[in-house]
Amino acid sequence: MAEVLAEGFNVFDTTKSPAGTVKYLESPSDVISLIRSGKLGEHILLVRGGTTTFLAPALSMGAIGVITMSGAPESHLGILSREFQTPCVMTAHLSSSESRYVVGDTDDAHFVEIAKALDGRRVRLDCTDHETGRVLADD
Repeated sequence: MAEVLAEGFNVFDTTKSPAGTVKYLESPSDVISLIRSGKLGEHILLVRGGTTTFLAPALSMGAIGVITMSGAPESHLGILSREFQTPCVMTAHLSSSESRYVVGDTDDAHFVEIAKALDGRRVRLDCTDHETGRVLADD
């Protein structure tokens, strides 16, 4: 079995297991650049929160998978990922770290650690477990 790099909330059960290179998107311009590059389907999209509304155009244009570092399946991206049937792991935390997201009590170091560990990594999402979504190494 592949190494589990991160785990979080599974937004919906699916046998889709998209693989791609993680792309950390910090701003709307990052999303637009990725869409214009024509390489959207090659990437698993990593964003900071479940309310990252600027990711919506990417979901409607064929994003294959999403990882968030905060947020709940009931949040904006959770709803949209179900709508577009895009596998999504929310509030992902690194398996190799003790750092966890806590509402109102999480400093930037938590997000920087996750982005640094996953950005550019080839991964596969496993969203077959009702509760837990997994980010697996695929390299």
